[in-house]
Amino acid sequence: MKPRKPTELGRCLLRFFQDYLPTLRGVSVHTIRSYRDAVVLLLRFTARESRCPIEALDLSDLNADHVKRFLKFLESERGNSIATRNARLAAIHAFARFVIAEHPEHLALFQQVLGIPFKRGAREAPIEYLETAEIETLLTTIDQSRPAGQRDFALFALMFNTGARVQEILNLRICDLRLDPPPQVRLRGKGNKVRVCPIWPHTAQLLRELIRTRPLVAQGSAELPVFVNCRGTQMSRFGVRYLLRKYMLIASTRNPTLAHKEIHPHSLRHTTAIQLLKAGVDFATISQWLGHASLNTTMRYARADIDLKRQALAQVFPEILAPPRGGAFILNGADLVGWLRRL
Repeated sequence: MKPRKPTELGRCLLRFFQDYLPTLRGVSVHTIRSYRDAVVLLLRFTARESRCPIEALDLSDLNADHVKRFLKFLESERGNSIATRNARLAAIHAFARFVIAEHPEHLALFQQVLGIPFKRGAREAPIEYLETAEIETLLTTIDQSRPAGQRDFALFALMFNTGARVQEILNLRICDLRLDPPPQVRLRGKGNKVRVCPIWPHTAQLLRELIRTRPLVAQGSAELPVFVNCRGTQMSRFGVRYLLRKYMLIASTRNPTLAHKEIHPHSLRHTTAIQLLKAGVDFATISQWLGHASLNTTMRYARADIDLKRQALAQVFPEILAPPRGGAFILNGADLVGWLRRL
C-alpha cells in the first residue's frame, strides 16, 4: 500500500508550526503548544463529524460552520469556560490568517472563519498575589543551610525582585547575570525580546553565593543555567510549582492568611507588579519592567489591589466629601470629575 501523500492542510500545518510561528512571528514555545492543542482538538472534532481519518482532512473541511460547531462543543461537552473557548478561537484565527497569506485562493473560506467573533462574558480571573508580610513568611520557611534551600531562596528572591515569568528565570544563563555594581539580569521574554532588569544588592549576593558553590561554573562555562535540579540540568516549571506549593503549605501554618490563597509561580509576578504600584511607580515603567506588550495588561493590576483604591479615596476625601460649615452637603462638579479620573 502506497503511503498517503500529505494534503494541503498537512503542508500548511507543517509550515505554520515549524516556520511561521517560531521564526516569522517569534512566539514563545508555550504559545506554540497552546495553538497546537487547539488545532489537535479541532482536527479530532472535524474528523469525527466528517467520519474520515484526520490524515484525509483538507483545508476545505475547516469551514466556518465546522469551527462554530467546534466552539459549541468545547463549551457544552468539554465544559470549557468562555475564556478557554476564546483562546482556542484565537489559535484558529492565527492559522486562518496564515492560510490566507499562503493560499489566496482560499480567501473567501477563511475570511468566514475570521468573521467568527470572540464571545463576550468571559470573566477575568482574580489576580492572586502576596502582601509584604506574606512574602517574608514564605521566604523564612526555606532552610538555607542546605544547598537545595540556598538555591530555592535565591530563585524566589529573584522572582520577587524582577517580576519575571518563571520560564524567563529558568532560561537564565550565567552570562545573563551582572553581579558587580550596579547588579542586573538580562531576561528573554515573549517573542525573544530582551530586557534588562536591575536587582537588589542582596539578590546579587545570593546569586553570587549560589554560583560559587557550583563546581562546573568554576570552570568558566558561562552558558550553564543559573538554576539547576539535583541532576545538574535546568529546572522545569513543574519543579518550581512543586517547590512553591511545598513552601506555601509550611508558610500557611505560620500565617493564616496564606491558607486561603491559591498561589502559583505566576502569582509572584503579580506580587511584584502590585508592590511596584503601591510604591508609586508609573504604569509605563512597570510595563517595561515586566515586559508587557501592551500597557492595558499592566493596567489590570490597578483594578486588583483594594489598598490602591483606598489610597485614591483618601487623597480626595477632604476636598469632595467633607461637609462645609453649616452642615450642608455640596458636591463640587470639577472636584468630582478629578476624583473620578483618579480612581
